[in-house]
Amino acid sequence: MHVGNYLGLVHGSEQHLVDALKKVAEHHGDEPDIEETCRLLASWSEKHLEHLGLLVQKYGESKNLEPANMEKALFHGPQKGSLALLRDLHDLWLLANEVQLCWTVLEQAAQALRDDELERVCQECGRETKRQIAFFLTRIKQAAPQALVVA
Repeated sequence: MHVGNYLGLVHGSEQHLVDALKKVAEHHGDEPDIEETCRLLASWSEKHLEHLGLLVQKYGESKNLEPANMEKALFHGPQKGSLALLRDLHDLWLLANEVQLCWTVLEQAAQALRDDELERVCQECGRETKRQIAFFLTRIKQAAPQALVVA
């Protein structure tokens, strides 16, 4: 059984999402909605990490380097300005989609295993991750015209 592989993947991905959200909040503190919302969304992902504890005890966890490699490929240090904000939102959207896919895969495994607790955690965390993704996409749509068209 390979559930521990995906528990490791979602654990690493959620942790990197928390770290990235906090960095974006710091780098774009001049955007009040970004700082406050990124800190809120980071707290959701931190809660997801807490939920993983019991699941890891039950299924184990395989450490995975993919989340670290993904973060390195996406985020390129602190930058300021509208284009930097757009790029950071884009990167957050990509990272959150990785997290969402992990929760979806694990939910499918939970159904196959008839593990109600695993399924409940996946559904709850998946719902919140979808809300994170929706915020990023909405904010990307808002920031794109300013960043790409206005000189």
